[in-house]
Amino acid sequence: MRDYQIFADSSCDLPQSLLSRYNIKLIPFYVSFDHENYYKENVDISNEEFYKRLSEKGVFPSTSLPSAQDYLSQFRQTLKEGKDLICLCLTQKFSGSYQSAVNAGQILEEQFPDADIRIVDSIQATAGEGLLVLQAAYMKEAGYSLEELHERLLQLRSTARIMFTLDTLEYLKKGRRIGKVAALAGAMLDLKPLIQLKDTELIPYSNVRGRKKALDKILDMVKEYFDEANEEPSSYDFCIANATTMDDALYLQAKLEAFLGRKLSYPVFQIGVTIGTYIGPGGIGICFVKRYDCI
Repeated sequence: MRDYQIFADSSCDLPQSLLSRYNIKLIPFYVSFDHENYYKENVDISNEEFYKRLSEKGVFPSTSLPSAQDYLSQFRQTLKEGKDLICLCLTQKFSGSYQSAVNAGQILEEQFPDADIRIVDSIQATAGEGLLVLQAAYMKEAGYSLEELHERLLQLRSTARIMFTLDTLEYLKKGRRIGKVAALAGAMLDLKPLIQLKDTELIPYSNVRGRKKALDKILDMVKEYFDEANEEPSSYDFCIANATTMDDALYLQAKLEAFLGRKLSYPVFQIGVTIGTYIGPGGIGICFVKRYDCI
């Protein structure tokens, strides 16, 4: 069996420690604050600098997807090393990153006819995508062939969910990503929207007044999911995704760990430039996916 490399676009928001641990290579998105100068995520601009600029009054940045050339240059190096590859991308509903990767793969298949190139639409974003990438890494470590890994990922991706809250819907509105969530828009002071990302759709859940109640309600959403799906949380991998409020992330993590009866094995995932552009400071949620050995 030929060796293979796991790639993902940078919207997966995996912490650097996990990228290094599992030798996962990222293809970065771009962000611009003036529609002229574009910065590569985690290369030209850090998350800290991004959120600092985002907090300035009236700043609404825009993102740009990785080009086919961005994928080509990194894919080609792996193929030259005699490896195959698989790449997981942000849901097509939000971005053309997947199509860029597909286009790059098609070009390289002509140049490397013996290579096996697999491109996967994660149908997820931020840490939901990240957890799926980690399942791929675990399967690779367990000795799965690339074909076996690919088939299992296509089963796993529909089990991923993100239950989250935002401080404001303004960034979704400005980024034209609000969709059905517009139903949660309201003028009441301190009203926090609760949203679920499911099967490429942002699904409105409810509004609650106050940040603390919103955090507690996120856990209620998770409990509801497992009750209604008749699934066991012990079969799932969980993490906390957080933009700028680490104290809230640790509070939510403690609540989640109490519910699960176990400690989370991951650090808090920081929501990066790609997704942070559309949710703004204060976004926070619980992400989970079924484990590869439980499906």
